[in-house]
Amino acid sequence: MGIKMPIRFFVVTFLWTWLIFTPLVLFRVGVIPQSNDFLLKATLPLIMLAAFGPAVGAFFSIYTIDGKDALKKYLKSFFSLNFGWKAWLLIFLVLGLAQIIAWIIPEFFGENRLPAFFPIYIFPLYLLFMIFLGGGQEEIGWRGYISPLLEKKYGLIIGSLIVGIIWAIWHIPLWFMLGTNQSFIPFGAFVLTAIGYSYLFSWIVALSKNKLFSGLVVHGAANAFITLFPHLIMETNNVQVRFWIYCVLILVIGIIIAIMRTIK
Repeated sequence: MGIKMPIRFFVVTFLWTWLIFTPLVLFRVGVIPQSNDFLLKATLPLIMLAAFGPAVGAFFSIYTIDGKDALKKYLKSFFSLNFGWKAWLLIFLVLGLAQIIAWIIPEFFGENRLPAFFPIYIFPLYLLFMIFLGGGQEEIGWRGYISPLLEKKYGLIIGSLIVGIIWAIWHIPLWFMLGTNQSFIPFGAFVLTAIGYSYLFSWIVALSKNKLFSGLVVHGAANAFITLFPHLIMETNNVQVRFWIYCVLILVIGIIIAIMRTIK
């Protein structure tokens, strides 16, 4: 019997996120006056809330397909930090090295070093924020739910590729809002990163023996490291050399990991 794809997951995920994003997009394009103080103050909280779309999609799908007991079991699966030392080490080693390389290489060609956003002692607190509210929460749905299903149906390489592409598309409204990092990011480079991350994050979850909270940690770490080793210049019409280096590195690392996993 083939694995059924819960289309409802994607429908609910996109509806939740894009409906929350809609007033912010209308605000940016001028349909809602930009003097609207509420939206100026609410932009970040709304973006954080919208990022729970994949979690809502997963909860809805599990509850409507498999029932309340299955949803309880799924939620309980996130309450373990026993990833094993390899998973913990590689989360920070792989992401840290990739970001340091992208941060440093342009300096050999005359680029100035980009300063860290804040002192390193703040990093642990910022990491926690990123895990729970700054992107990590997306993994409740992406790697925690839909990625394993697609990998079982289409294979590890194609399944993660599909998730990476859909994940990138899901982010599109962020390019049409005020004050987002995406407004400075080339979309093509972002797609490469999403695909590379899809392979990398899936591997970390597998390495942790399917402790699903590891997906939140690796995603949160990926976002948090950017503040220590910045590779994005907040300027429009910038080539974003560091960001492209980082994207290519992550894609190559992800593809190598996926190939190694398939030939074991």
